[in-house]
Amino acid sequence: MILRKFEAADGTAILSWIKNEREFRMWSADRFEDYPITPDELAVYYDNCEKTGLFFPFSAADDSGSVVGHMIIRYTDSTKAEARFGFVIVDSSLRGQGIGREMLGLAKEYAANVLRVKRVSLGVFENNTAAMNCYKAAGFMECAGADEFFDVLGEHWKCIEMALDI
Repeated sequence: MILRKFEAADGTAILSWIKNEREFRMWSADRFEDYPITPDELAVYYDNCEKTGLFFPFSAADDSGSVVGHMIIRYTDSTKAEARFGFVIVDSSLRGQGIGREMLGLAKEYAANVLRVKRVSLGVFENNTAAMNCYKAAGFMECAGADEFFDVLGEHWKCIEMALDI
């Protein structure tokens, strides 16, 4: 597997892995107003974020070049001391095979060796147990007292903060 820069054409595959609005919100929280979004809307959102110089979208590709995962890495602020992972998703037909853990490992290497950060963090909704298990398998630990809450689809979701020193 390789982790490469997101290409606009990747959006079609990535968004096809999301089957309903609940999954969409687990993936993107409140970052997009509308559901569903189009691959073009995703590409425009990323283009606008990349202009800050603090935001880096990636796709994971297998040996055949097929996109099997996706995520973003962003600096948390202009000091560039910490990176945050987000929009982490794996092809729905391939989940449970370690692809997410491998992709996160490559992202940790990029964060350490290219971005030169010493810590990475992410947030995961507590009702997304598969993602939480993946993050724990990749070495992330829960950060006590740093949780947030989101009102999503008429429900109150707890977002658990996780981090890893690298």
